[in-house]
Amino acid sequence: MHYVYILKCADQSYYTGCTQNIEDRLKKHNAGQVHFTSNRLPVILISYFAFQEKHKAFQFEKYVKSGSGIAFRNKRLI
Repeated sequence: MHYVYILKCADQSYYTGCTQNIEDRLKKHNAGQVHFTSNRLPVILISYFAFQEKHKAFQFEKYVKSGSGIAFRNKRLI
């Protein structure tokens, strides 16, 4: 499975990413091993979405990071 996830950072910003192992990736974020979130700790998992196909996960991640995707995230996902 491939997961698209949304994190809320300590500075109230949001991070969207994609991974195959969501538990491991969340640990890396909170350990400061991910550049974008390393100075925004701690982070909490807000939501995640599972996809069987990698390309569909990447397409959804790209959408959520777009202007209309951010509006959708703010209205429906968080």
